[in-house]
Amino acid sequence: MPAESSPSVRADAPSPRGLPLPAPRRPDGPEGPDGPPAHPGRRRYWARLLPLLAGIVLVARLPSFLRPLWNPDEGYLAVQARMLAAGGSLYETVVDRKPPLLPWLYQGAFALFGDDSLWPLRVLAVLAQLLTAVLLASLARRRWGDPAGRTAGVLYALVSIGLNPEDTQAASFGVFMLPATAAAVWSADRARWGTAGLMVAAAALTKQTGAAVLLPVLWLLWRQGLPGKRWRALLRLAGGAAAPVAAAALLTDPRGFLFWTVTGSAGYASPDGSVLHVLSRAAGNAGLLAAACAGLLVPLAAVLCRRALRAGALTGDLWVWTASSALAVTTGFHFFGHYFLQLIPPLVLLGTAALRRLPRPWTRGAVLVSAASCLAFAGWGVLAPSGELDHARRVAERAERRTDPSDRVLFWGMHPEQYWFAGRPPATRYLTAGLLTNYSGGREDGRLVGPRHAVPGSWPVFRHELASAPPELIVDDSRGKPYGPARVPELRELLRERYEPVERVDGAVLYVLRGDAAGGGGGGGGAGG
Repeated sequence: MPAESSPSVRADAPSPRGLPLPAPRRPDGPEGPDGPPAHPGRRRYWARLLPLLAGIVLVARLPSFLRPLWNPDEGYLAVQARMLAAGGSLYETVVDRKPPLLPWLYQGAFALFGDDSLWPLRVLAVLAQLLTAVLLASLARRRWGDPAGRTAGVLYALVSIGLNPEDTQAASFGVFMLPATAAAVWSADRARWGTAGLMVAAAALTKQTGAAVLLPVLWLLWRQGLPGKRWRALLRLAGGAAAPVAAAALLTDPRGFLFWTVTGSAGYASPDGSVLHVLSRAAGNAGLLAAACAGLLVPLAAVLCRRALRAGALTGDLWVWTASSALAVTTGFHFFGHYFLQLIPPLVLLGTAALRRLPRPWTRGAVLVSAASCLAFAGWGVLAPSGELDHARRVAERAERRTDPSDRVLFWGMHPEQYWFAGRPPATRYLTAGLLTNYSGGREDGRLVGPRHAVPGSWPVFRHELASAPPELIVDDSRGKPYGPARVPELRELLRERYEPVERVDGAVLYVLRGDAAGGGGGGGGAGG
């Protein structure tokens, strides 16, 4: 633990090195998660705050329970979990560009509670956001006292849904990454470097951009550590971070793990594409987050504009955390809404630090503004249209009617949840056309879309899959997008030679395998990596 300050030093006094001094030593008592020894009021503090935070987070996330799915990421994870339960191997016969923790979490939840609903994951998402709020409250309380802890926890719980509901209400990567990022900074603040490393790894194994939290952790290590002990602290941090990553690679396929999580995503992470489309999405999501966090950003701006208030109020590690999170948001130049979730924890702490330097009415105003924002975004979640979800369900229903439960099907589109809704096994490990064409949001013009821009090595494998076990049904759900069969010659020829169209649903075309083609091998090509 960092050395404690003496009782005569104020908790909010700035240190000469720009770091907040630890809270004053309290009366004797057992040491708790806030660092300094606790007094009898500590238990009362958390006994009052925890139910409040739990209630706010639960109310804010109630809309998440109103739909079976919120976005294709949830659908992808649900299908992956079913494939893993059926004997698939992650990064071999079950693939995605994401790390393994969330597919495993979905698989475990499905094993315990069944695979026909995501309600267990919704509950876990509530707990993840509650844990993040508690960690931020603990960080703020240790640095600036009890009121600051309450302020940080409540403000985070209120603004945590301040983006499009498809991004905030889903039980997906961004939400489950946040507790680990907060825990990494929480541990580093207490000089628990091994634990900080473990939490950095947990964040990165949930979503790659979670590794960005390593920067504020390293900042704290450098500023807190004594020169002679920094190297030992760095070794503990590195060991804590490396061990879980190595274990995850060994538990899957090490070569596949490296390829799918790091080296195989160069095309997807390219900045090339429809620049205006991407910039408009970035501006829109940044505007939503700014509106949701107005109760934090206005006090922060007020303090930054007043030199007398600014001095010693805002510490370097919080700015490094914010900057590293902003860098993570820009990774890949897609600017999807859930990328911006990573910015919320450091912004909450910066806002809390600013509110300490302002009169008390500012704090009340920040809470009221954030509460109004929370109600508005929760209402959006209740009333938001579900057009694409309804489309996916209608198409899946028609596919289910035309096939038997054991029939393999291929949905050529960007809605992997259709496999989950239809209850049919995928004919390929590539659950979206995006993996086979490089299509994604921001590439509407189709300049970098097509088989030659696919994940390296994917097409030989795809050909082999279709040749060895042709799907009974292929659904072309491209609906005029640049990855349609018209721009994918091999798929176009396959449909022409071996399938016949039988139905059109909301623009999607259903093709069934012709009787004279059912026994053929067609499609040629061997498996490749």
